[in-house]
Amino acid sequence: MSGAEVGLAVSVFVACAVEAVEALTIVLAVGVTRSWRSALTGAGVALVALTVLTAALGPAITALPLGVLRVVVGGLLLIFGLQWLRKAILRATGLKALHDETAAYAEEQAAARGAGAVGEGLDPYSFTVAFKGVLLEGLEVVFIVLTFGANQHNVGLAAVAAAVAVVSVALAGVIAHAPLSRVPENTLKFGVGVMLTSFGIFWGAEGAGAHWPGGDAALLVIVPATVGCALAMVAALRRSEREAVRA
Repeated sequence: MSGAEVGLAVSVFVACAVEAVEALTIVLAVGVTRSWRSALTGAGVALVALTVLTAALGPAITALPLGVLRVVVGGLLLIFGLQWLRKAILRATGLKALHDETAAYAEEQAAARGAGAVGEGLDPYSFTVAFKGVLLEGLEVVFIVLTFGANQHNVGLAAVAAAVAVVSVALAGVIAHAPLSRVPENTLKFGVGVMLTSFGIFWGAEGAGAHWPGGDAALLVIVPATVGCALAMVAALRRSEREAVRA
């Protein structure tokens, strides 16, 4: 496996693992509180829909000319990555609450308990909540798989990395039988935001006709530069907040 393939697999794995943790919390909450069979059925139907979507869109995206593909993929990754990075910066400065899987789990359980009694057969509430949770988080996984995989013309490897991430998180949830609150999710989201933004800059510029010195090795400069900018923003916002408190 080449260095580019290793980078692709690791990047997709980490990003998809973060999304899988959030989906797991939703499925666990309704499964424990109401109906495991209905929750798992909803999650399974959502996974089938996401698999079909990936299989249908993958060949269509990879058929685009390389220059057009990189501009499109780079632009999408920048939009997506900057959203992740913005939220991560706000969380790091305290301007946005840290994401807490334990609290999210408790909220989902409270909502499930307030949804009425569980009837016989398929529980519509458990099925719907699990389906929507897995589908919405899964759409981000599909986006990551298609953008990273299509640009490297290796959607298959990206899909395998995503599947390994999802299965690993699911197994960890089954073993723990609880939300994975010990996973440093906020730190991982910061890293994923940096990664998506950096690849978006790199591929978008290449698609527009730019030539990076050193080729792929330019990422070794772009990624640390993105981290440095993000940390500088965190420091500036913290300083501004302290000054506002003193005033």
